[in-house]
Amino acid sequence: MRKTATIAALLACAASAPLAAKEGMFTPQQLPEIAEDLRATGLEIDPEALSDLTGFPMGAIVSLGGCSASFVSPQGLVVTNHHCARGSVQYNSTAENNYLENGFLAKTKGDELAAAPGSRIYVTTALTDVTQRMRSGTEAMSATERYDAIDQRTKDITAECEQKAGYRCQVASFYGGKEYTLIERLEVRDVRLVYAPADSIGKYGGDIDNWMWPRHTGDFAFYRAYVAPDGSAADYSEDNVPYQPEHHLKVSASGLKEGDFVMAAGYPGSTSRYATLAEVENTFSWSYPTYVKLVNEWIDTIEEAAPEGSDARVKYESLLAGLNNFEKNTRGQLDGARRVDLVGRRAEREEALAAWIAADKSRAGYAKAIADLQALSEESAEIARQAFWYNFATRPALLSTAQRLYRLSHERQLPDAQRERGYQKRDMTFFKQGMQALDRRYDASVDKAQWLLFLDTYLEEPAGNRVAVFDEALGLTPGLTEAELSAKLDAYYEGTMLADAENRLELMEATPAELESLDDPFMKLAVALYEYERGLEDAAEERDGRALALRPAYMEAITGWQSSQGLLTYPDANSTLRVTYGTVLGGSPKDGMAYLPFTTLEGILEKDTGEDPFNAPKHQLEHIRNKDYGAYYSPEVGSVPVNFLSDLDSTGGNSGSATLNARAELVGLLFDGTFESVNSDWDFDPRTTRTIHVDTRYMLWVMDKVDGANGLIEEMDIVE
Repeated sequence: MRKTATIAALLACAASAPLAAKEGMFTPQQLPEIAEDLRATGLEIDPEALSDLTGFPMGAIVSLGGCSASFVSPQGLVVTNHHCARGSVQYNSTAENNYLENGFLAKTKGDELAAAPGSRIYVTTALTDVTQRMRSGTEAMSATERYDAIDQRTKDITAECEQKAGYRCQVASFYGGKEYTLIERLEVRDVRLVYAPADSIGKYGGDIDNWMWPRHTGDFAFYRAYVAPDGSAADYSEDNVPYQPEHHLKVSASGLKEGDFVMAAGYPGSTSRYATLAEVENTFSWSYPTYVKLVNEWIDTIEEAAPEGSDARVKYESLLAGLNNFEKNTRGQLDGARRVDLVGRRAEREEALAAWIAADKSRAGYAKAIADLQALSEESAEIARQAFWYNFATRPALLSTAQRLYRLSHERQLPDAQRERGYQKRDMTFFKQGMQALDRRYDASVDKAQWLLFLDTYLEEPAGNRVAVFDEALGLTPGLTEAELSAKLDAYYEGTMLADAENRLELMEATPAELESLDDPFMKLAVALYEYERGLEDAAEERDGRALALRPAYMEAITGWQSSQGLLTYPDANSTLRVTYGTVLGGSPKDGMAYLPFTTLEGILEKDTGEDPFNAPKHQLEHIRNKDYGAYYSPEVGSVPVNFLSDLDSTGGNSGSATLNARAELVGLLFDGTFESVNSDWDFDPRTTRTIHVDTRYMLWVMDKVDGANGLIEEMDIVE
């Protein structure tokens, strides 16, 4: 075992190694193509094994439908990030019994709590290439016909797959619609909360430390998957039993050292690495700056309307956390775009692509497709800017609920196969749970405060961006005062029946005529807006139909161009399973700044103020002061590692991804990126791209020393 590095040596290494970062969120099927580099980087298991989604280790990796997770015991125990399970912690909390503040630990399986409604664990069981079936004959169709054909084929293939009870299927698009894959997944519907540390550990540092390094956050929590006694997926029942996965990960207690191989397997949400220049310019010159300003005002509005410690604040904790995360991420995106001259780099890429196309007459068709795609991107951006404030002005929770119910009443008049996605029979469980869960995430006074904010910004818009039917229905007349507008909204909240969950559930069975006859202000507004919004939807589908013809050609050109340079083109992230790999690595994101690869327990002492968000539990601080490291001590860092950095390529949705060592043992959970690296959603920068992980040694130390979760430690396979 090597000697502990000096601080000077670590700084020198951090400064000298930043260009080693490896770009690529690869599909498992692509990994055999880069087997040589995987081995050279340090992978010890067969790279071919990583391409089998139902084998080990990929068979242990699961999706939560927005976050990633993995099985870590034969009894369906699932580990993910604290912030991924926090919605379930919030759902089970009240001001009097606040698990966010106190943490939650089920001492026995019988003490485990039902997760928030709609919580799922998706276990991939099969993949099928359906490209030919999806795209056949669409080339000659009009834009609307093409969209309708692709949409209907998606629904048909999904319905055929879901004839197998208990399965949730997805037709995923890759390379802008160039390829399609059917993904079959067991849908575990009985998900229970097992253990989540208090926010003072799981969210330590809060929004101040979010996207920052050094970090000291215990961002981990545990769920358990339950199924019927016969092993089939089932709704919550006391008769259900823990799911027994075919594969689960062993958990490393020996951890990592600087330079070690790591890879992460998870479900990254979306990236825009192949976005056109027009899309990049609109996003960074208008969309992101506009969002940053609005979201800051939105956060202030909620915090003022829902004071700290109130029941309303508990209901809006998840939304506030999401908004703060989004705001900081978006500022990071803007800073990163300026730092690397993203617009200039994208223009250079398109010039190089154009030169490659021009070099061979057989590629001429690509040039027209790309020019048409750029024009479509500019058209879509202009429409999005016009509709931006209207979309927020129609955002209040009960109006959105009314719109969904009224849309459902219309969709129910159609055969199930022809209904819009989100309104088919397969969606009704989620729909119902959404209607039920609203009670835990809605407060009339807070919702009204948000609506006033959005209406104020909408009313400042030029006439061309205003929507006449909305203005008329809501009574937004010239000269309307703030007091008059507030009184109008009061009438909505006082006169609605939609604040009651039983009413919402009952209205799921209503016909359009029955909803139209209701004397409910939110429903009347939803009815008034229905035809206008369907028109917006039809126009959007026509544009999507054009994109379905143009973007595959664009991606084909990108793939050919990169292949000529010896590069493997991975698809943009789309919430399907991806693998990214590299090493434990610090960095130097800017002049004069160096990041060490590990943080330690002692860093918690240095940061702690006793006040949120730096308010670690007192008994945790005592263990640290006493250097009570237990079996989790690392000679390399001289303490218990808390978080570590890697050069892995990641984005949102990767949260909770299993971080694996060279032997595919769990050594951490991916939970964040550094502030300087968030722009990698658009453009990968090897100097700044760094991903933050919680170390399994810290997870085990907290479970053992702080929260007494020894039963869970015994349940897992811990390896030294």
